[in-house]
Amino acid sequence: MLVLVTYDVNTESSNGKKRLRHVAKKCVDYGQRVQNSVFECSVMPDQYVKLKNDLKNIIDLERDSLRFYLLGKNWENRVETLGKDESYNPDKDVFIL
Repeated sequence: MLVLVTYDVNTESSNGKKRLRHVAKKCVDYGQRVQNSVFECSVMPDQYVKLKNDLKNIIDLERDSLRFYLLGKNWENRVETLGKDESYNPDKDVFIL
């Protein structure tokens, strides 16, 4: 399933800047950055639970926020892009190194 993860981390302190970096690094483990604070993550249900719990343990629940949009398996019919689009299809594109 495709999950859109968005976040807003308060960076007024050095701890906030550190949390921001940790949130981004954790999201990279599961998906692709499509905007500054937006990731598309193609995950299995158990991976989604782990991602959500990992991020919850990173953020400050009083200062930061996370939003998860569950787009499901048929997400291609729900996503439209205008302008520059350098994203990939995590279910179809294959990278060979």
